[in-house]
Amino acid sequence: MSNSSVDHRRKAVVTADHEKPERPDRRRFLMRSAAAGTGLAAIGTTGIGSVALAADGAQADDTSKLPAAARRKDEGAMILHGENPITLETSRSAVTTSGITPSSRLFIRNNLPVPDEKIVADRDAWEVTIDGVKKPRTISLRELKTMGLTSVAMVLQCAGNGRGFFEHEASGSQWRTGASGNVVWSGVPLKNVVEALGGPADGMKYLTSTGGEVLPEGLDPDRIKVERSIPLEKALDDVLLAWEMNGEPIPLVHGGPLRVIVPGYYGCNNTKYAKRVAFTVEQSTSNMQQSSYRMRPIGESSSPDQPTAWEMNVKSWVTGPGADADEGVQAGRQVIYGVAFGGYEPVESVEVTTDGGKNWQKAELYGPDLGRYAWRNFRLEVDLSAGNHVFASRATNGSGETQPEQRVENERGYMNNSWRDHALTVVVI
Repeated sequence: MSNSSVDHRRKAVVTADHEKPERPDRRRFLMRSAAAGTGLAAIGTTGIGSVALAADGAQADDTSKLPAAARRKDEGAMILHGENPITLETSRSAVTTSGITPSSRLFIRNNLPVPDEKIVADRDAWEVTIDGVKKPRTISLRELKTMGLTSVAMVLQCAGNGRGFFEHEASGSQWRTGASGNVVWSGVPLKNVVEALGGPADGMKYLTSTGGEVLPEGLDPDRIKVERSIPLEKALDDVLLAWEMNGEPIPLVHGGPLRVIVPGYYGCNNTKYAKRVAFTVEQSTSNMQQSSYRMRPIGESSSPDQPTAWEMNVKSWVTGPGADADEGVQAGRQVIYGVAFGGYEPVESVEVTTDGGKNWQKAELYGPDLGRYAWRNFRLEVDLSAGNHVFASRATNGSGETQPEQRVENERGYMNNSWRDHALTVVVI
């Protein structure tokens, strides 16, 4: 579209660069086919209705078209990709400018159906088995709470965040930017628990954590169970057994009553409904470890020797202005803003372009610094002329790694941190 073709009476048209247009109305949900027999109504705009009880015991609007376990979510801020298991994305414009992602706007990615709500009826009675230590045993959440306490702010991000930009239409949820959030977790450091149990047994190389979801009968557990392994040194660094998220008990849909938290690692390693935490000689034999979350060339089969989704990479994106198609962007003075994180290292700096990468300006990181694993909000004041503008950002972390222009092509669309993919094309009026 040329500048001369812009109708100055209409609102801005916004699309992500090099991808199909952003949703024309973020208040309508893009619904994919769910498991047969769910009986849920088609997704649409809801009004004010009566109040029901959500799956984790909190009040929820029973007129919401979201699955029952997600009724506490801000429906107008979310995009539904699937119902069973629940897959829910935060829209780009719904990312807050104040650092922490509210629980009501945090994405959901579950590999299996959410367990029955009875597991959060008495949270302190939940038990987790600690194996691969010199004194293995099963410990209740009530006892874990006596063994230490700390908090960490960190980016929680699905490894497939940004998959929706891949041209080969990689299988899986077509996330763009919203399979991510900045969350505060509280719990006991795993190293405290391990020390109380005599330390890891000799020869152990990995921490393998297993979720407590109910598995369908008649299937090989290794095919479907949620189980991931991470290096031993990371496990003894800053992993938590967490029971609180953003100042409240972890909601059932986000892994309550107990979740393994691995700061700086992709979300698949942060096991929900933690039922077993074990130090092991080898990585898990589960499909989730051996073949899923592997960086493999397009068209090739997965194998355990391919890189797995452990440490996150440096990443940023612009969240406004103009992330909504129903918002106009006025010419003149504007503040471009967004979020940035360094992956496994702290973010050090962010640059912003308004012309698709021809020129860059250093943005300002603002707000509290919540630590190496958290994201930072950034801003840049600019003067915008009428016409087409391409907003993008690129971050650099403490190790000197800078966000690349192009993505790494791979079969499943993992680990996309391309600044060009995440750009916004905005018509300023």
